[in-house]
Amino acid sequence: MKAFSFISQLAIPLFILFAVLYGAFKKVRVYDSFVGGAREGIQLIFKIFPYLLAIFVAVKAFQASGAFDLLRQALSGSFAACGIPPEVLSVAIIKPLSGSASTAIFTDIVRTTGPDSLASMISAVIIGSAETTFFVLAVYLGAVNIRRTKYLVPVCLIADGVGIIIAIAVVKLMFR
Repeated sequence: MKAFSFISQLAIPLFILFAVLYGAFKKVRVYDSFVGGAREGIQLIFKIFPYLLAIFVAVKAFQASGAFDLLRQALSGSFAACGIPPEVLSVAIIKPLSGSASTAIFTDIVRTTGPDSLASMISAVIIGSAETTFFVLAVYLGAVNIRRTKYLVPVCLIADGVGIIIAIAVVKLMFR
């Protein structure tokens, strides 16, 4: 165990050393390349910041408006009829909007129902297999200036829905 810990502590410094030595071997001006990459990173941050701000405001508005609670209440009956714990619905609804919010909800589910509960297991699989669709769309499409997204959001939400259904089915088949 100590050897693994020692190796893991050396991994990043060794990678940096390798990159510098390889760049020097290939006659690349390593420091200038690093500074150029940092400059591009700052420019990219300024380019995508409005999109990040927009998605942050949209998520908070969705939660504060009561739409999240309304949607959860509307769908809880059909989830319960299928034998799916109602807590899972919260993670399934919020995951396409925010990864950190869904992680906070997941943490609460584990704390209240236990780590081995059906709700925790299904939520964990959803957290690990679903995407934060609106965040990804805002950041990546904003970074490359894609404006025409007529079918993109519906297709992504359908894919999220299918992924959530598959996550529920897999956990119910494998663990219950």
